[in-house]
Amino acid sequence: MTLSLIAAVRSDVGLVRENNEDAAYAGRRLFAIADGIGGLPAGELASDLVIKALMTLDETGGDLREAVRGANQRIREVVDEHPEREGMGTTLTALVDTGDDRLTLLHIGDSRAYLLREGVLTQLTRDDTYVQSLVDHGVLTPEEARRHPQRSVVTQALQGDDVTPTIAALEAYPGDRYLLCSDGLSDYVTDDAIAAALREYGDLGECAEALIKLTLQGGAPDNVSVVLAEVTA
Repeated sequence: MTLSLIAAVRSDVGLVRENNEDAAYAGRRLFAIADGIGGLPAGELASDLVIKALMTLDETGGDLREAVRGANQRIREVVDEHPEREGMGTTLTALVDTGDDRLTLLHIGDSRAYLLREGVLTQLTRDDTYVQSLVDHGVLTPEEARRHPQRSVVTQALQGDDVTPTIAALEAYPGDRYLLCSDGLSDYVTDDAIAAALREYGDLGECAEALIKLTLQGGAPDNVSVVLAEVTA
């Protein structure tokens, strides 16, 4: 069986910020979220640069890992050319349809990927954050981590330096729904609420808009972006 993916993407600046440092993309083969760090204009530039570099995977194919390596090198070149932008960078969570009903997931930072399969939500990524390390060692509970003042301190990001992304091969099944999101969603909307929205809305665009609305209702000050991709036969 040859499977394909349909998708929807939505992004909102949030309730406090004036600029959007998120970049999101949903194409034919590539689905990706990047959340810039380093402040305006550096974070916004980094996330946009990385997503545009990966878009070639939709157009001409290629290897996701190599495309990310090239994007990371481009960030280093920009910083070398403009030293005042030292520290600029971005998270990245990307999903690529590699054919043969398989997907490749690549993750760096604290944006997330979730899978809804047969009504059950699973978080596919682990946050590269200081607070997540405290959860891993039993110092904090997941609920305490959601409210921790340092929850956005990432331990890995694309900043032009050596980085080790997490990469996983996934098998796709009809009806699977993948959600990629910036932490503007996951910090303010519970997994239960995310799962409920993914189950409730048949239309991906309506579902994406509902997730954004839940975030804004939760008082989220951050940018929030979501990409939804559904596997179809």
